[in-house]
Amino acid sequence: MTPGSDEHRAVMTGLGAVSCLGAGLGGYWNALLAGGAAPREVDLPHLNMRARRMYRVPEAAVPEHPRRHAGVPLGAVPRMAVAAALEALDDAGIEHRDRADVPVVLGCEMGNASVQEERRGADGAGHPQWTPLAVAAAAVGSAIGSRRGNISVGNACSAGGYALGIASDLIRSGEASVVLVGAADGVTRVGMGGFDRLGAADPHSCRPFARDRAGTVFGDGAAMVVLESAAHARLRGVRAYAELAGVAWSCDARHPTAPDPDATQLVRAMREALADADLAPDRVGCVLPHATGTPLNDAVESRALRRVFGQVTDRLPLFALKAMIGHTSAAAGIFACLTSALILSRARIPANAPVEQDPDCEVWLPREAALRPARPAVLVNTCAFGGNNSSFVLAGRGWPA
Repeated sequence: MTPGSDEHRAVMTGLGAVSCLGAGLGGYWNALLAGGAAPREVDLPHLNMRARRMYRVPEAAVPEHPRRHAGVPLGAVPRMAVAAALEALDDAGIEHRDRADVPVVLGCEMGNASVQEERRGADGAGHPQWTPLAVAAAAVGSAIGSRRGNISVGNACSAGGYALGIASDLIRSGEASVVLVGAADGVTRVGMGGFDRLGAADPHSCRPFARDRAGTVFGDGAAMVVLESAAHARLRGVRAYAELAGVAWSCDARHPTAPDPDATQLVRAMREALADADLAPDRVGCVLPHATGTPLNDAVESRALRRVFGQVTDRLPLFALKAMIGHTSAAAGIFACLTSALILSRARIPANAPVEQDPDCEVWLPREAALRPARPAVLVNTCAFGGNNSSFVLAGRGWPA
């Protein structure tokens, strides 16, 4: 990347969210400062499993429309994706007449699976049993009137991070001046049951880095970001929340579900993201770790952070977002990106959820009160089954101060 070239710098000019904290950006940020949400019982039949709780989007916050796309019925996930997309575009001030030229890059794992599960559970009931899963990106593209590229990324829980990387490449290469990038995911029996059978689901709450953590707890929702070249944003006269200054990917290629214990590839992703941003580790003011609450992931990521940041780790604040909104699967990276942009633009790191920290996780989790970031840069990690890792760096005003 060429930091001085506005044609190749990607900045964030619009944000949108639907989460367990409700619909809309303002409510999302205020709820994070207030301590986030708590999981609740999932009211689906046939949940014959130990862990049946989730950080659910309130029913009132789930949009009613659109109900169908190209003849396919749309469940809550694509409808939330459309709502978050429209909020982000409005927030960025992208006029309706200009949205036809905006590509869509969307991360989505389980997608429209809730519709399929409902239909199969109804013994047919006159409906086809199978429907496409990956329809959210198409539904968003149709809703905004896009006539450009439409990409759906399925890299499991790193899908959002990979989607950001693809969108960044579109900006840096000059293929697009504005890209709508985001992710959405929701509740399914398959997703909950799979983690329950793996022993990776906590029946109580998501407790990253806690001594008694017992697994992750899912959350549903959609998060969207308008990514734009700095030159295009300047021509429009709009102000950016932050810059997407560096992006990197890596793969453990070791195990279908477990992270590599030596964290070599996660360390590589973090270091390459920092190098892409032309930023030294001691210039980072906050980290949003992947931090799922599973015993192995949190311990491995803690060691990886210490390898990258060294002694700086002791005074580098982490914000464990999943303790507030749950693990939003494919959307986790975009929710972390959106949250990091708010941290930088509002110069506040929300306090972490209170936990008794595992001494084997040697990281700093400020829990008493919100902090002001000491440096205008945030590093975010996302990790996924299959060893998929992505790391990215957001920079605020004054970068690289």
